[in-house]
Amino acid sequence: MPHAPSPPTVYSFPTADVLSEALASFIIKAQKEAVEKKGRFTVAISGGTLPSRLTALAGKPGVKWDKWQVFYADERCVPLDHEDSNHRLATEEFFRHTTIPSENIHTIDTSLLNDLEELSDAYEKELIREFAQKDSARFPIFDLILLGVGPDGHTASLFPGHELLSEEDRWVAWIDDSPKPPPKRITLTYPVINHAARVAFVMIGDSKAHVLQSVLDRPEEGLPAARVRPVSPGHLYWFLDDAASSKIAHEKAEFKL
Repeated sequence: MPHAPSPPTVYSFPTADVLSEALASFIIKAQKEAVEKKGRFTVAISGGTLPSRLTALAGKPGVKWDKWQVFYADERCVPLDHEDSNHRLATEEFFRHTTIPSENIHTIDTSLLNDLEELSDAYEKELIREFAQKDSARFPIFDLILLGVGPDGHTASLFPGHELLSEEDRWVAWIDDSPKPPPKRITLTYPVINHAARVAFVMIGDSKAHVLQSVLDRPEEGLPAARVRPVSPGHLYWFLDDAASSKIAHEKAEFKL
C-alpha cells in the first residue's frame, strides 16, 4: 500500500547547461532501471522550456530510444502543427534529435478537437492500452513525469482554484477555461502524477524564484505545483539553476548518481 510522500530532493546548479547535463544523467539512470525491470521506459513530459533542456540526452551513450513510451502531461487542444501545440514544441526542440519511434510518441487525436470529453477519453484510452494491460494498478505508474511551474504556480494544466485540483478518479481530464491561453486543454490528473515512480520539476531563471518560495517553502498555500507529492515509493525531485533557487530556504542536496 502507498504511504505518505517523502520530502522532495532539491538540486541547484550554477547554469542551465550544467542542469541539463545532470538531468540527462538522471533520466538515463531512470531509463536503465525501468528497461531492466520491465523492458520499457514510460515518461510524460510538459511544454515550456522543458523540451529544450532534454536535448542534452542526444548522443549520450546508454539511451535506448526504442524503449521509450512518451506521453504528454498536458496538451493544448489544437492541431499538432499549431504554434501552441506542446507536441510541435517537443518535436522541434527534442524529438528531432532522437530516434524515438513515432508510434511510441502518444499524441492527442486531433479529429476530436471539437469534443473535449471524447478527446480526453481517447487519450485516457491510450494510457490504458500502455499501462492497464501490463501493470495491475488503479492508476498508471509512470517511470518518470517531467514538469514545469508557471508564474502562478500551475503545473501541467492544473491551475490555482480550478475544480480539476480535486479530481480523484479520472486519469485524463479536460479544461476549456484555462486562465492561460489557449483555453482548451487536456491534462493528467493528480492521481496519475502522484503515482509516478519519479516526478521531476525543471525550472530555470530568476523569474521563477518567487513562485518557488511559495511552492517549496510554503506548501500549505496549496499552489498546484505544491500538491505534487508522489506517494511512497515514488519520489519528487527539483532540478533548478541557482537563479531560480536563489530565494528558497529549502535544503539543497548534492547531485549524485
